[in-house]
Formats: sequence, structure tokens, C-alpha cells
Amino acid sequence: MDKEAKRAHHDLGGASKFMCEPVDTEPHGLTDFDRQVDALRQVLAAKKLMTVDELRRGIEAIPEADYHRLSYYRRWIRSITDTLLRHGVISEAELRLMLEDG
Repeated sequence: MDKEAKRAHHDLGGASKFMCEPVDTEPHGLTDFDRQVDALRQVLAAKKLMTVDELRRGIEAIPEADYHRLSYYRRWIRSITDTLLRHGVISEAELRLMLEDG
């Protein structure tokens, strides 16, 4: 990579900060939350409410501090939520209500 080019915070490949950390290659079990988020993304895609490209762009748009704090599927749900709000599929008031009822 060009040393002059600024790397985006989500672009971790080859970053020296992460080069010395061992990579966990063991299979990871999915939680119920992980499965639900993946299922939601698949339903939204089937209904043409969200594309995989929108998911990726939304994840890449997460501010750096949040990006590194959130787990893999929490990044997904953040991107999904932002996309649904942007498209008017849900409103902020509906989201707040859903979160309160938890």
C-alpha cells in the first residue's frame, strides 16, 4: 500500500498495529443475536429493502471509535438500522419505541 495514502479505519489488512496479533482461526459459534441479524439482512434483501453493498457502506461509515468497539454483527445491525431509517422504512420514534420495549 502507498505509504502516503491514508488508510480508512476499517481497512485493517496489513496494518502493522495488527500484524503481531495472532489470528484466531478456530470456528466461532454464532449466537442467537448473530443468527437473527443475518436472517434480518436476508429478509431485507429478499424484499429489496437493502442491498449487501448498502450493508458494507453502512459498516464502513461507522465512526472509528464505534467501529472498533462494536462486534461484527453489532456493526451489521448498526448499518441495517441506519439504512432503514434513511429509506424511511422505520422512523426514529418507532426505533426508540422498539428499543424501550426491548
